[in-house]
Amino acid sequence: MNKKSKELIEPKNHIFLLSVTLIMSLIGLLFVFEASTAESFILFENQYHFLIQHGLGLAIGLVALGIATLIPSNFWIKSALIWYILGLVLLLLVFVPKLGLELNGARRWISIGNARFQSIEFFKFALVAFFANWLSKHQKFPPFLFLTGLPALLIILQPDLGSLLLLLAIAGSMFFVAGGDIKKILGLLAISIPIIIISIVSSPYRLKRLTTFINPESDPLGASFHIRQITLALGRGGWTGQGIGNSNQKYSYIPEASTDSIFSIIAEEIGFLGSLSILSLFIIYFYNANKIVTNSKKSKSIKLLGFGIIIWIGLQVILNLSAVVGLIPLTGMPLPFFSYGRSALVMLLFATGILIRIGKEK
Repeated sequence: MNKKSKELIEPKNHIFLLSVTLIMSLIGLLFVFEASTAESFILFENQYHFLIQHGLGLAIGLVALGIATLIPSNFWIKSALIWYILGLVLLLLVFVPKLGLELNGARRWISIGNARFQSIEFFKFALVAFFANWLSKHQKFPPFLFLTGLPALLIILQPDLGSLLLLLAIAGSMFFVAGGDIKKILGLLAISIPIIIISIVSSPYRLKRLTTFINPESDPLGASFHIRQITLALGRGGWTGQGIGNSNQKYSYIPEASTDSIFSIIAEEIGFLGSLSILSLFIIYFYNANKIVTNSKKSKSIKLLGFGIIIWIGLQVILNLSAVVGLIPLTGMPLPFFSYGRSALVMLLFATGILIRIGKEK
């Protein structure tokens, strides 16, 4: 078989990646509507409010994905320092009065008019791009600690423990993939654990989440109400589910049903078998993304950029699903492509566009 014939039958991983991304995004739009109708009507007297907002985010995200597929992947490496600095500025802007928005005691959003943007979502990309460039040249541990610790401090001050854990995990994983010493990663973990413990103990809200995770029966109508309702939703789903539109838990039983808890609504409506189909879509996504980066003939920095994006999205999936099924305490981590959130969806689609571009480049 000649080379040309082989190329014709060789799977186009970037096409598969685009296809599964579109499928997940559209299914996510459906379930955002399903999970948010009651909350939308209570808050805005319009059951379509969250659907419209998420649909807007999807439209912007698809434009961002398209733009990312047109820009050479090396552009993000050459400009990585700019994105890192811009990301730090955005993390700082949440503390500026009248610009940073405080909700439920946390300052994580930048508000300009009616538009809101969660700065940490941009910084996830900025961190991956910066470390793809920096770690491809060297793995000096003291500056690595500083470059990781600076944004970590800003995230602690917001506070956002879930994003802090994700940031540290992304940084440590990229350091290892780049060839860094595993012993130094263990050192980073040793440094991180006391910081995380202090963050939990100093926050009554987080401490309650931890204690109710250890003992779910301790406060069934209070701190453990959320996880108990999620468990009920999973149980009601059974093998085949209650049917799309027939969730009971979406009627204000599960807090934040359309965001970090959306998988419980999905499981309730389409059951265990349907949930396996959703997990299969993620497996297809990561399989093709990994094939794209592994087979790329581009530079080490480009490959690190691709692996960094896979690590970022993969860890979010693991953290979200682990929390929903009760393996870890609830972290507030959204499920990629499914949870409500315009900032997250736009950046996830943009990052996927970069992976597709890497797959198209020879």
